[in-house]
Amino acid sequence: MFTNKQRQEERTGKYGTPRLQYLQELVSQFQNASDEETKEKIVANLGNFAYDPYNYPFLRQLNVLELFLDCITEPNEKLVEYGMGGICNSCVDPINSAIITQSGGIPLIIQCLSSPVRNTVNYALGALYYQCDQANKDEILKPEVMDVIERYAAAEAVSTSFSNLAKAFLDKHVSRNN
Repeated sequence: MFTNKQRQEERTGKYGTPRLQYLQELVSQFQNASDEETKEKIVANLGNFAYDPYNYPFLRQLNVLELFLDCITEPNEKLVEYGMGGICNSCVDPINSAIITQSGGIPLIIQCLSSPVRNTVNYALGALYYQCDQANKDEILKPEVMDVIERYAAAEAVSTSFSNLAKAFLDKHVSRNN
């Protein structure tokens, strides 16, 4: 369920931690964490906050979108998965999408299409669906990217979710260009 200011105040209560402060604490914990498992849990938690538009201004203020992008460059597949999930959850918002693009996120998302982790691939397909717009369609609709997406669309027997997401992408972004 999406949050609004009134609902958040009711849920937080008189002595609860305000959302911005809570998210700041998570970011600080991530920055100070030394073990991978702790970082994974924190990024997964931040990614869950990224689905709710109420949190978008806080995530932008705290540079969490950039944190997600940093995570998808890591060798740790869990960090990549959870970072990509956070990007996918947040990029439906045009402002977030622009930040991801301006921060060099498109090539990083495209790289995630070849991840060995199914969730990472699903998140990458979903993110590209929302990221593909007039400003960056040339970067996304390159032949080598389209080849991968078309193969996923045809791979229904291997993964219905890959196939469905890839077909939705093609229906939205390629059919109009023919």
